[in-house]
Amino acid sequence: MNSAGYALVGDIGGTNARFALVEPGSVQPLATMILSCGDYATLDDAIDHYLTKVDVGSVREACLAVASPVRGTAVKMTNSNWQFDTESVRRQFGWTGFKVINDFAAMALGIPHVVEKNLVHVCGGPGEGCRPRLVIGPGTGLGVSALVPVKNGWIPLVTEGGHVDFAPADDTEMAILKILKARFGRVSVERILCGEGLLNLYRAHAGIQGVGAQLPTPEAITAAAMTSNDSLARHTLNHFCQLLGRVAGNAVLTLGSTGGVYLCGGILPGIQDFLLASPFQQGFEDKGRMRPLLESTPVYLVTEACTGLLGAAEALENPEVQGFGKTHFMQLPG
Repeated sequence: MNSAGYALVGDIGGTNARFALVEPGSVQPLATMILSCGDYATLDDAIDHYLTKVDVGSVREACLAVASPVRGTAVKMTNSNWQFDTESVRRQFGWTGFKVINDFAAMALGIPHVVEKNLVHVCGGPGEGCRPRLVIGPGTGLGVSALVPVKNGWIPLVTEGGHVDFAPADDTEMAILKILKARFGRVSVERILCGEGLLNLYRAHAGIQGVGAQLPTPEAITAAAMTSNDSLARHTLNHFCQLLGRVAGNAVLTLGSTGGVYLCGGILPGIQDFLLASPFQQGFEDKGRMRPLLESTPVYLVTEACTGLLGAAEALENPEVQGFGKTHFMQLPG
């Protein structure tokens, strides 16, 4: 490909790294490629491999969304061994500018660019279009962000909402908390609402029921819940969905995000039918006096696989998004 004018965008999770090219003024990803993070010692190696594969010698600038807090120029991934210095990477590849943003902030920025056919209505509505929108979803971890409307677009909120405390609501959940607390100490909702969290929840339910936890992976649990008569797997996945609904509902109340809830991440599209029939809605709406507010808030499952790349492309030209590199990328105060 001719490298003239292209920018590089990436969505770097704990398991996979998605890369693509975008043309000036466009958010549509071109030459998208998914690489396994475990196959590369460093981020630099993965970028170099991608650019070689798509036959692009260099690009003008880049924006990477990473599953990590972004503070200063040193970035250490939360759920992988990659770490890097943003300015060192920028100099190595000769980019005129480089932005690094939180992966769920990018997911949020991508939501307005997702076409309607890739939004599956889960519950609620009609919502308030002028209010913030919540973006949340389980994958390698639990990502939480939101979009706040401004005059000419949206500002993404960078949060670590997946690390709030797990709050049990009944005796069974108190028992689950006790089991996980013995293992982890503090128990955040991410200890339950992510891939490994599903496995934690499954093993906890097995212990409470006094049965063997036969399934070794999150993928095996979801497959058994959807395709077999495995009552433990089905019970666990239903509880997982209900807890996700409860956490999402809490976040709506906290952020005032009655503009809508957008469920993202790597797990939910693969269990779409199960999610729609699960107690997610029950957990989401069960807020006592605030139930009418939750009932009027629409919830959508996002099935677009490149939402994070769309958001990284949006962030390239969005002056409200913090970045590193040349000073034409505005830094937000504080």
